[in-house]
Amino acid sequence: MPIGIEVISVLNEKDYYKLHAKLCDTYDIAQADLYTKYDVKKGLRDKDGKGVVTGLTHISRVDGFETVNGERRPIEGKLAYRGIDINDLIEGHNGERYAFEEAAYLLLFGELPDEENMKNSVEILTKKRELPTTFLRGVILKAHSQDVMNSMTRSVLSLASYDSKADDNNIVNVLRQSVELITVMPMLAVYGYQAFQYYDEEKDLVIHRPDPNLSIAENILMMLRPDGQFTELEARVLDTALVLHMEHGGGNNSTFTTRVVTSAGSDTYAVIAAALSSLKGPKHGGANIKVVKMIQNIKANVKDINDEEEVRKYLELILDKKVFDKAGLIYGMGHAIYSISDPRAKILKRFAEQLAKEKGREKDLKLYNIIEKVSPALIESKKHSFTGVSANVDLYSGFVYDMLGVPEEMYTPMFAIARTVGWCAHRIEELVNGGKIIRPAYISVATEKEYVPIEKR
Repeated sequence: MPIGIEVISVLNEKDYYKLHAKLCDTYDIAQADLYTKYDVKKGLRDKDGKGVVTGLTHISRVDGFETVNGERRPIEGKLAYRGIDINDLIEGHNGERYAFEEAAYLLLFGELPDEENMKNSVEILTKKRELPTTFLRGVILKAHSQDVMNSMTRSVLSLASYDSKADDNNIVNVLRQSVELITVMPMLAVYGYQAFQYYDEEKDLVIHRPDPNLSIAENILMMLRPDGQFTELEARVLDTALVLHMEHGGGNNSTFTTRVVTSAGSDTYAVIAAALSSLKGPKHGGANIKVVKMIQNIKANVKDINDEEEVRKYLELILDKKVFDKAGLIYGMGHAIYSISDPRAKILKRFAEQLAKEKGREKDLKLYNIIEKVSPALIESKKHSFTGVSANVDLYSGFVYDMLGVPEEMYTPMFAIARTVGWCAHRIEELVNGGKIIRPAYISVATEKEYVPIEKR
């Protein structure tokens, strides 16, 4: 039976996955050497795994290597927003205010706000923190989704219907749209989750209005929890996590998606919806969930999770594809750019230690520390990687969200809430400097065939 007919005949049957291999054969470019022959940069990376340069940006800088006398060497990881080191940005507010609002201002406007601008920008964010009348009932609750990211994407696209200038790509208008999306994204995420809980999990529907006197981080915790209560430390830790996820250069998948769709002339709502769809992918925004699942698996199979040797042996089994998801990966370890260290992981680890003490989770924290300690040598011995392997931000972000009581369904949406700021900044930068539609090239390796009349096939 021809593959087309075979597939169509079983599309509505439970066993249609049996045709997976056949479909893969139909689309497979069997000759792997063709990629080498035509010098194709799969995944937009060269043979050393370094990203292919496709643009320039002022927005942020990510460094994990340096080149000395033509030799590429690993260094301590560095991340800067508009030239300001992420460590200084996190520590600069001295606990007197929350960092998210200041970091968002910096990324959007290219400079740190003075006291008056900071006050005014917070007031503007507060005023914009509302959804159109009946939007909650007519969009979020009426068409709920089991996937909060899908709910957020649909909500963002629906917001275009309430904007009389949705298609206007004037920079000032785009900035207005960006600020509005940044402020309502927490509501879209939390309300989408609450709808899922009510309709699919048969839980009580609890909807809290955002409090104009609270920061973004405080409002998220307040809206997410039925009693609306949270501690100062919890809000500080979440605020820090949001800032660390806010931006990470133009080379990551969702930000590049933002640039690509922007270059096509699409509106802000379509662009952010596309970025959300990219971030939803488990290879991108879902990595911290994988870490949590891995930790759960380790706890279920290792008698003493604080015994370093016992944990090391189980991690070796994970790398050998014998246990857990059999993918051969220790999630939360290693990064495409960072080598010796991920500055975000180092910062978040400090806050995770404070939170673990408050929550009585020191034993769990020790397990994470053991994984961070023993994994580099294991990975380097198994993968023959000598460029440096260190903990990435996902190792500790999942742990932090778990201690904050954030449900797993909200892990990637939390990432999206923060990264919306970076996406909006990159969208504006692309509009100002791009001009040309981003159009990569693909080389056809198809063989020529003659058309055969249907009666002779």
